[in-house]
Amino acid sequence: MSQESLNRRYFLMSAGALSAAKALSAAKPAPGRVIGANDRINIAVIGTGGRGFYVAREFDKAGKEGSNAQIIAVCDTYQKRVNRGKEQYKCDGTLDYREILNRSDVDGVIVATPDHWHATIALEAMDKGKDVYLEKPMCHTIDEARRLTETVRETKRVLQVGSQTTSGDQWAQARKVIGDGMLGKLIMSQGSYHRNSVEGEWNYKIDPEAGPDGKGENYIDWKMWNGPAQKRDWNKEMGADRFFRFRKYWDYSGGIATDLYYHVVAPMNICWGEPQFPSKVVSGGGIYAFDKLPEDPTKPDREVPDTFSVIGEYPKGHSLVLSASMANSTHIPGLIRGHGATLTMVEHGRFEGFSPFLTLKAEKRGNKYIVPELEAKFEGKDEIKIPVTENNTMQAHVGNFLACMRTREKPRLDVNTGARAQVLITMAVQSFRQGKVLYFDEKNWKVSDKPVKA
Repeated sequence: MSQESLNRRYFLMSAGALSAAKALSAAKPAPGRVIGANDRINIAVIGTGGRGFYVAREFDKAGKEGSNAQIIAVCDTYQKRVNRGKEQYKCDGTLDYREILNRSDVDGVIVATPDHWHATIALEAMDKGKDVYLEKPMCHTIDEARRLTETVRETKRVLQVGSQTTSGDQWAQARKVIGDGMLGKLIMSQGSYHRNSVEGEWNYKIDPEAGPDGKGENYIDWKMWNGPAQKRDWNKEMGADRFFRFRKYWDYSGGIATDLYYHVVAPMNICWGEPQFPSKVVSGGGIYAFDKLPEDPTKPDREVPDTFSVIGEYPKGHSLVLSASMANSTHIPGLIRGHGATLTMVEHGRFEGFSPFLTLKAEKRGNKYIVPELEAKFEGKDEIKIPVTENNTMQAHVGNFLACMRTREKPRLDVNTGARAQVLITMAVQSFRQGKVLYFDEKNWKVSDKPVKA
């Protein structure tokens, strides 16, 4: 794609004409290589910052330990990160992701860029016949979520959303408990994600020599990095802070909602047995602790809130309550309440942490079960412990994606489940920024401040 075409794509996205932008891609998607059981899978990494480099390492490990895969190219807009990836994997490197997507020998890509680039690169990759391991959050907007689901369906590519938490055993166990009717009518789910640390607050180290005027490995392609986001001046608008700490800014991220809540909402959708779109969302919070930049108290620390709460309601008559803060590390238990029983998946509240068992506790009045039909299921007990198998969720998630590239089966965190989690958290961001209760029209993928008519 020429630079003129790319600029046109950016314009269309900023104007909201995303369907027209999609038309700029190839009219007929490339089929991609058929990967045999003994063929080696070739992976390229787009975005080799801290997270991207970690994910690349996990793919490299999986490739050497039985998945028969290798990293053949890396890409980033920061030359130092490109050089690091080239050295680590003895592979090619580039500042331009389009060079990666145009390679016929690349079977799949890891997309670990800032959020505002996720959908654009993933959509182009699938049109080029590549499978996609797409870091969470899946994308930046609801319309992007819609387009990703449509493109997966049209191209039949494999897309795994990179929230490795969902490859834990507890969610499958919870889904079975709920499917067996052990809770009665589903009422409410709750979860949290709390932090109180320097890196947890996204205060990542800033390389002072790096930038668009940097020489050699210090060069950053700032124009490319901005991509579909609003254009910013590096020197006048805290470019270094935006680049290295992008999750603090609305242009590129939804803050807590997209970075942390995805690890809660995606597993919940798996537990429920049927991924669901919310019907109504409201959120609140603010910048309560981190209003000044640590290195320079004359400058604001962030645009996004450091403390954030959400209530989502679902059409089948249950709600999801979420709690998170960057300034307090005490979680609330991750659980699902039914009219007849409560299922606790993570008592400690850390959705990325291991819990050796689920706890299922019956709701009773005196010696009688609130839902009489559950007495037989509980066999007269008040509480049941359900063992959970511990595993390396990251290796399981990566291994599942690589296996699906061969079998063409649906991956663990597929695009449809990922989209339903994305809609909830994106609506939460919009609710906070607009100060409104918002409603979702599932049929038309539209958000409104008016209830949707049945």
